[in-house]
Amino acid sequence: MRIRTLTLAAASGAALLAAGVLPASASGATPKSAQEGSVSAADLLSKVTSCSQISNGKYRTDDETSATIPVCGKNGAVFWKADMDIDCDGQRTTKCNENADPWYQDDTAFHQSNGQPLKADSLPYIVVPSSSSIWKYSSYGIKGGGVVAVIYNNKVEYAVVGDTGPTNIIGEASYATASALGIDPDPATGGADSGVTYILFKNSTVSPIENHSAAVSLGDQLAKQFLANN
Repeated sequence: MRIRTLTLAAASGAALLAAGVLPASASGATPKSAQEGSVSAADLLSKVTSCSQISNGKYRTDDETSATIPVCGKNGAVFWKADMDIDCDGQRTTKCNENADPWYQDDTAFHQSNGQPLKADSLPYIVVPSSSSIWKYSSYGIKGGGVVAVIYNNKVEYAVVGDTGPTNIIGEASYATASALGIDPDPATGGADSGVTYILFKNSTVSPIENHSAAVSLGDQLAKQFLANN
């Protein structure tokens, strides 16, 4: 998790370039693009065109922005539409470490089945705001390992709830989530400014949390239920 500021992000990106540490896009890595499961992005988005707000207030997408993002309720799910900042927290890897990520932390709120933190560069996961007077995720059936459909640019990526972030900011996902959706996954300079939809399915759990194939299988099933029930 991080409290990201646009000014710091720009400065950190410049520092990384000066140090010779290039973001993934500059180093020649090409993020893969995925359409997971059998439910289309268009079908899912057609069910979240209006918002029945369940949060007591709204969230910022970054420190400098105003609070404009509500958490919305649907049958069997909650959702929000925001940006995507990149979370590189968890196990230290060649892509996620102190040199690559100015906000790097070596832990995640939820852990693998062996007790180790998650791997942000290989496991698609999202970050939920820590519980506060604005919204308490656990009161709505959202838990660590819960399944999430993340939609961007007409692509669907299934992820899990893997980390918690600041109480007033929303819109963050792991390096692997961004990469799969074709978003620049560099934690200092990447991400998407807008256009990302997060649909979190209530009372779902992937076990073990690190099994992405299980998340896709369960996610596809829950997405079909979501379409039928809304």
